[in-house]
Amino acid sequence: MDADELSALTADPMQLLGMSFYFDPLTRATGKELGLNVYEFYGLGRAGTLGDVDTATVQDVFYFFDPSIIDFVWTSAKTKANPVEIANEHVRAAYAFAERTFGGIELSALSDFAIAVRRMVEGHERGVCPLVDGYLAFPAPSDPLHAAYLATIFLRELRGGLHIHATREVGLDPLVACYLQDPGVFALHGYKEEDAPTVTEELTKQKTRAEELTSTAMATCFAVLSDDERRAIARATPLMFDALEHPVPVAN
Repeated sequence: MDADELSALTADPMQLLGMSFYFDPLTRATGKELGLNVYEFYGLGRAGTLGDVDTATVQDVFYFFDPSIIDFVWTSAKTKANPVEIANEHVRAAYAFAERTFGGIELSALSDFAIAVRRMVEGHERGVCPLVDGYLAFPAPSDPLHAAYLATIFLRELRGGLHIHATREVGLDPLVACYLQDPGVFALHGYKEEDAPTVTEELTKQKTRAEELTSTAMATCFAVLSDDERRAIARATPLMFDALEHPVPVAN
């Protein structure tokens, strides 16, 4: 499988895989134990991988969110908990989700997937996708399930970071980009109905071009891998995606 094909194959599955633990019931319960609702746990957990940074930095990496949401899930939430500590708990929640979900997948497939993805992201230029850098600061897991699920997070954050750059390159406002992506996500990201833009052919063309640039940038990342490494990613992706619908916990 070539790099362009792998970019297309992984685009949608990794978007969902990498975020599936965010609002999982047990993740929600963990946040509650820490004194946070699920949105605060998400905001502090994900952005906390960058450290105790300022609100402007979080807005940059949560580029497609309305600023009011950043105030809620970061600025206000920081008065309740230390974001660095919460980031550690959030990653542990991700690993717990993996244990509840991917127990039916051959460990060698998960391990090969994780090794390939990690080699790719470790070789990627630092500072381009800050959230990837943030997750790379965590120790590489020895457990193949944990490593594979962290790899889905890497791929999600990598594509997301590259998409921010592509959206800026084509001059598309983040509010408009979010709406064109999905009106439901538009609302989830804190925008109100009256914020919805008038969709024009020109805006649609800009969004299409941003997606093309993102896919090309991801293909460039995958191009550094060997054929065997790309095949490992292609093999594991549908297995993990199917497990979201048919989860198998790890046997005790």
